Amino acid sequence: MGSSPLNIRQQYEKAERRRSVTIATVSTVLVFGALFVLIPLAPGWERVKKSFFNTEILVDTFPTLLRAFLLDIAIFLWCAPAIALLGLAIALCRDARSPALFPLKIFGVVYTDIFRGVPVILIVFLIGFGVPGLGLNRPWNSPYIWGSLALILTYSAYVAEIFRSGIESVHESQRAAAKSLGLPHSDVMRYVVLPQAIRRVIPANMNMFVALQKDVALLSFIGPVEILRQAGVYKSLLANFTPYVGAAIIFLAVTIPITRYADYLIARQNRARS
Repeated sequence: MGSSPLNIRQQYEKAERRRSVTIATVSTVLVFGALFVLIPLAPGWERVKKSFFNTEILVDTFPTLLRAFLLDIAIFLWCAPAIALLGLAIALCRDARSPALFPLKIFGVVYTDIFRGVPVILIVFLIGFGVPGLGLNRPWNSPYIWGSLALILTYSAYVAEIFRSGIESVHESQRAAAKSLGLPHSDVMRYVVLPQAIRRVIPANMNMFVALQKDVALLSFIGPVEILRQAGVYKSLLANFTPYVGAAIIFLAVTIPITRYADYLIARQNRARS
């Protein structure tokens, strides 16, 4: 009894996947093998190894870097909810459709244009140095507060655009159907549009929060002794760049799993749509 066309296609697709995995594995092994062999042959490799990959310095400084990274996590944890809420509020302002709410729409446009148009580090400098320069009393002159505010204002502009794209992805027919049932605009947004929009933009927002986790290190330029500043202290004391490598390892240990999970959510979302 012959195989059905469906079985033949499944066998062909299985063979193609196996072939693709084999080619990818071989090419990856060859590339990394070549790097492993060729890089140590470079004339300055021993100096680079001593300056950036000193195992003894890495072991000695790693625990302190890890403790300093807890401050990065703390700043991230109090910034992330504020960014999500402010970003959603700005997105709702930009989606305002009533003529009476047109000033809010203008505010949302101006806000996103300004804070997406200025580099993050410049916002950190302007707020982190400018506001404490007003002579405020403690704790209101703290670089933790104003550095965090700089990150919140900047990232909420990007998150607002992501939320807005999710809101606009909900088909107008669903709004019309909800309004035909007598729901006011606020209930249409709350019960029909936002639940779908937020679910659709979760992967994109996760990638933004991965970027936020890295950009927390920018606050080191205005005072907080977090992981990047601590690595800089060790670099100056030891005249060696290995602490920066240790800081990079800690960042990668946190961001790579989150990034892979975000990619998984995007792939699952694409499969559901198709």
